[in-house]
Amino acid sequence: MTVRFRTRAFLVCFVPLSLLLAIGFWMIQTLVQSSVRDGLLNSLRQNQLAIARVHSKSELQNSRFLKVVGENAALKDGIQLFVSESHSEAARLTVEDQLRELGEHMGFDFLLVSAPDGTPLAGVVRAQSSSPDAPGELVPVDVTVLDRAHQGLHSMNGRTFQVASIPVDQNEENIGSLSVGAYFDFSEFTTPAVLLLNGSVINSNLPNISPTEIDTALRSCAPKAECDLRLRGAHWISLPMESDAVGQGYLLRSLENVDDAIGPVHAVLHNLFLAVGVGFVLVALLCSLVSSRSIVQPIAGMVSQLRKTAKTGLLPELGRDHSSILEVRELIQNYNSAAVAVREARDNLHDAYVEFVGSLANALDARDRYTAGHSQRVSEFSCATAAAMRLTPEHVERVRVGALLHDIGKIGVADAVLQKTGRLTDAEFALVKQHPVIGRRILEGVGGLAPFLDAVELHHENWDGSGYPKGQSGEATPVDARIIHVSDAYDAMTTDRSYRRGLTHERAIEILREYAGIQFDPRIVEVFANLPRHMLTSLEPSLTHEPSPEIATATFEAWEAV
Repeated sequence: MTVRFRTRAFLVCFVPLSLLLAIGFWMIQTLVQSSVRDGLLNSLRQNQLAIARVHSKSELQNSRFLKVVGENAALKDGIQLFVSESHSEAARLTVEDQLRELGEHMGFDFLLVSAPDGTPLAGVVRAQSSSPDAPGELVPVDVTVLDRAHQGLHSMNGRTFQVASIPVDQNEENIGSLSVGAYFDFSEFTTPAVLLLNGSVINSNLPNISPTEIDTALRSCAPKAECDLRLRGAHWISLPMESDAVGQGYLLRSLENVDDAIGPVHAVLHNLFLAVGVGFVLVALLCSLVSSRSIVQPIAGMVSQLRKTAKTGLLPELGRDHSSILEVRELIQNYNSAAVAVREARDNLHDAYVEFVGSLANALDARDRYTAGHSQRVSEFSCATAAAMRLTPEHVERVRVGALLHDIGKIGVADAVLQKTGRLTDAEFALVKQHPVIGRRILEGVGGLAPFLDAVELHHENWDGSGYPKGQSGEATPVDARIIHVSDAYDAMTTDRSYRRGLTHERAIEILREYAGIQFDPRIVEVFANLPRHMLTSLEPSLTHEPSPEIATATFEAWEAV
């Protein structure tokens, strides 16, 4: 009980504070995560601005450079010839050779000549090389599968190029356009980035993560809007990169792993809160121990006493020095006052109850002058026997009261039968044999008399099972009833009745021993027979005559009708 109270005290201290600690940890973690997320977004924006500035400078330089390339006289002549002879294979090969020469010299990966209306005429693209150190050759490209060249990104054969275009003029007349490009390289991005075409991921610089996984994670993001996403169980943020150089249908998004960024801070917070939590548990445990000594133990003592009271009916007082807390001392004082009041009430009730039992026994015995004092004598004999058997005082008291009430059921038997001077007929004896059952019915409606029901109902059960009303044998019959059975028989044999005279003490003891193991518990008979003579004869009514020889030699069956 004390342990359970101590556990509750500990929980009362621990649970609210632990909830506050958990809520505080969650709030701090959320604030830190929000701050880190905002910092990452600002970093991504600054990075994108830097990239945009670099692209602006690069585009400016490229535009100047492309103007120089566009003024190449040989290229202009080749374009003009091809435009005028668009079906000439030789003209096309000439333009492709010129483009290949420019590409090898300038380091372009893609070159395309288009007609003034934008229709692709001839182009070359750098083939993929098996060796990363040796670039592939520029080879002709099938222009029939190409779209019109445009500024920005351009996909071809599963590869993406960064493309720029300039017009080619001859004598202030536009004769076509030149588009040049290089493979789109993610190495210029210092942060993770992905490239989307019409909403689908086609390339990224995230290591060991497939475009399909990234594409699935980005489905929750609105186009051209920053968003939060889950990728491989981690929290990421994504920001679109606005740039005119990207091209129609293309979108660049930069990404940042929030969990990786917050990881070191989270580890520090985790260690901090772990240390605080351990300290808190120790303080709460100490608090519970102190509270258990000052509050829990006195309360647990009272609860324990109340539980014992439920079994014993006794309410003992507690010591007054169980606690230094005023309220607890007042509680103990009130408890002790209640214990005294309950004990006094119980004593008064017990006295009234004993008087009532005695009145019942006297009322029964008063019906016949021959049985006057029978119940009292049987009670005294039974108490002496129970005490000699070393039963507890409580058990001896139970035997005493049970013996006083053992014949209460004879109230329900007619006087004509009980006071008959002759031998009972079988029918009359059957009526007398009902008195144990009648006695139980009379008493079982009173809760305080429940402990004595077995003694009243079973005091005529025999050791060999030939008794009544249930025919129980041996120790199946409670010891109270077995003790009363011996005492009842002894008193019946040693007292005068209307139909016979009583036997002497010696003869009654002989008959008890004769029927030990048949009708009586042998051990109880021996205890009874060895009781001091004065404890039995002092309670016998005085005999005014000696029993007749017929009565002196009668068997015990003659006394069973008592």
